[in-house]
Amino acid sequence: MDLKEWIQKQIDENMIVLFMKGKKEMPMCGFSNAVVQVLNQYGLPFVDINILETPEMRNKLSEITNWPTIPQLFIDRKFIGGSDITLELHKNGELKTLLENAEKAALTS
Repeated sequence: MDLKEWIQKQIDENMIVLFMKGKKEMPMCGFSNAVVQVLNQYGLPFVDINILETPEMRNKLSEITNWPTIPQLFIDRKFIGGSDITLELHKNGELKTLLENAEKAALTS
């Protein structure tokens, strides 16, 4: 399995995946930290993947999303966006809806 396939597998097999700089316990940039803080407020488990551990991961991830920056958030196999989009969705209540819908879908599958 190549790296791009591995990335896609993580997205497909996990309800919430955050590709970030660092780990959720120790984010390595303010943008990643902001998304971790928002996700933590919802109390749902999420997979964090440190793109700094594999230098080519950023390029392979961007091939999937066509999005150049990190962090990148996926909910229910859908690319949500980076920190600005995640924070905006959180502020307007849409992130809560996305997470609730993903949780319901996970419980019924």
